Amino acid sequence: MFSFFKKKIADQPAAETTGSSTDTSANAASTQTAPQQMPAERPRASWLARLGTGLRRTGQSISTVFTGAKIDDELYEELETALLMADAGVLATEYLLKDLKQRVKDTGTTEPSAVKALLAASIAQLLKPLEKPLAIGAHKPTIIMVAGVNGAGKTTSIGKLTRHLSDSGASVLLAAADTFRAAAREQLAVWATRNTVEIVSQEGGDPASVSFDAVTAGRARGKDVVLVDTAGRLPTQLHLMEELKKIKRVVQKAEPTGPHEVLLVIDGNTGQNALAQVKAFDETLGLTGLIVTKLDGTAKGGVLAAIALWGQSRAAAGSSVVPVYFIGVGEAVEDLETFNAQEFADALLG
Repeated sequence: MFSFFKKKIADQPAAETTGSSTDTSANAASTQTAPQQMPAERPRASWLARLGTGLRRTGQSISTVFTGAKIDDELYEELETALLMADAGVLATEYLLKDLKQRVKDTGTTEPSAVKALLAASIAQLLKPLEKPLAIGAHKPTIIMVAGVNGAGKTTSIGKLTRHLSDSGASVLLAAADTFRAAAREQLAVWATRNTVEIVSQEGGDPASVSFDAVTAGRARGKDVVLVDTAGRLPTQLHLMEELKKIKRVVQKAEPTGPHEVLLVIDGNTGQNALAQVKAFDETLGLTGLIVTKLDGTAKGGVLAAIALWGQSRAAAGSSVVPVYFIGVGEAVEDLETFNAQEFADALLG
């Protein structure tokens, strides 16, 4: 059982049959695939070490600020620069500096080295509302629609999420609704085979039609989860964004309560552009969660602070915060873990 489940699913065999053919009938027979041996889960401590390595550049940059002899305006100016360079953005940087100065005053801190721990606490508190487990089990099937721009790691993240779900006893059906690229369907089919789950796919078919067939098939076959992979697109491609709206509408026709989750995959390397993507996709689809990928080398990580501050403004306006369900630190299937604010703050500061 993985920690991202809010509701436990009844134990089921992790191995599934795969239907990687183009047959989309709900009653179609699936191709039998031999069960694969699942690798042992890596200890979370090992994963945290990789996260720290991925964010090392940012941690080193910020840590050097606290090597001076006193807490003064120069320290705060250097910290402001470091946070901006870490992609925190102007508003989040201003917020963190103001909060940090208050913490320094309240605690009577006089040593620069002690300010680092106060900053970690400030960042963790800002990010805390982004912590939320992915709830699976309230609906059967739980329909999860996944969006993102090309290159963000969307299909790979779906494959990793499928493994987590399968290992936790959930039966999963994949929907290859990214019909614009044959390579996308092929990539998802590889993940279906690797995870021994079924897939609904059509060569050159309509994305909404594939999604409808998958939801119908998922219900007929008693699946716990239907994961819908949509075509990667930029939020400026309005005609393609309209296609996403159509997919969501069609899913709702097949299952009036769905989609139950609408996730956006964002690349941790894209800085403030990631926040712009979140806002645009949220306006189009109404996001329920995020997956942040590629925090394994050049990513700066500070954009999560900007996303959290945006979430505060949403909450103040009466809307819910869009949580970060998972973060990824590599290409391996195990390199996707639940988001923890304190862990991330500690890794961000090295």
